[in-house]
Amino acid sequence: MDFVELLSGTVLQGLIYALVSFGVYITYSILDFPDLGVDGTFPLGAAVTAVLLTQGVNAWATLPIALVVGALAGLITGFVHVRLRVRNLLAGIITMTALYSVNLLLAGSNLTVDRATDTIFTSSLATGLLGDMTLTGRKLVVSLVLVIVVKLVLDAYFKTKSGLLLRAVGDNATLVTTLARDRGNMKILGLMLSNALVALGGCIVCHETRSYSATMGTGQLVYGLAAVIIGVSAFRWYENSGAARHLRDVKGLRFFATPRGTTAVIVGSILYKLCIQLAMLLVPSSMMKFITAALFLLVLVASGRKGEEIIHA
Repeated sequence: MDFVELLSGTVLQGLIYALVSFGVYITYSILDFPDLGVDGTFPLGAAVTAVLLTQGVNAWATLPIALVVGALAGLITGFVHVRLRVRNLLAGIITMTALYSVNLLLAGSNLTVDRATDTIFTSSLATGLLGDMTLTGRKLVVSLVLVIVVKLVLDAYFKTKSGLLLRAVGDNATLVTTLARDRGNMKILGLMLSNALVALGGCIVCHETRSYSATMGTGQLVYGLAAVIIGVSAFRWYENSGAARHLRDVKGLRFFATPRGTTAVIVGSILYKLCIQLAMLLVPSSMMKFITAALFLLVLVASGRKGEEIIHA
């Protein structure tokens, strides 16, 4: 495998898993909610996608379906926590445990999509617009477009009244109550949005690998947290740099001096995937989960208390 192929594959994985990091960013950084349910929602999105593709459903139709299914999983976690008054950590564990059986019921322990079946990367729409590109090139372009669309939608939503209330829930829940809004409903909404994005990430992974596994969700929470910490830490350093200070003085370029948190999440996801890929070159692939955990521990130790501040920002 040459360097260009290795780098393109790493960037592709970073872009796809940025969707998962978006979801973790919402629950941990915005809601201050340790949602372990994402480890079950990720394979749920992949399981639903694999089943739909094998049944001949249009590849692009699986994306909104995965979003809806993921949102339902978040709704369950939110209902258990808010309405049944179960602690947030336990509510996520309950949902994750239940989803493991749901995923087995839907698609078994493993399911492979036949090569003759079109995915979003080999669909007529993708080949029509990007027909001259290689399959890897199409995967990169389609994944980049999807991530940018999700980022822009999130940025626009966070500016709305609902988005501002959602952000206020994690920082000052009492303020939400004084504004005559149910903070419990806002938590449920945030969990639905988060899990919808995580399920979408699982959906795209299924399209990219043409496979689903019941154990593919293990470690997704760790990945998302590490990507958020790395991205936000890197951007905080950049915002304090001389280059950023100069950009703030140039009208029309100030956006590049203070990029949004969602941009940091994308960059963090790619950087973390790059770190994992470099480590995988030195040790066997069977050690991937160990490497992921070790890198996350290294990120937390290196960031010190800043890691906790970023997670609960």
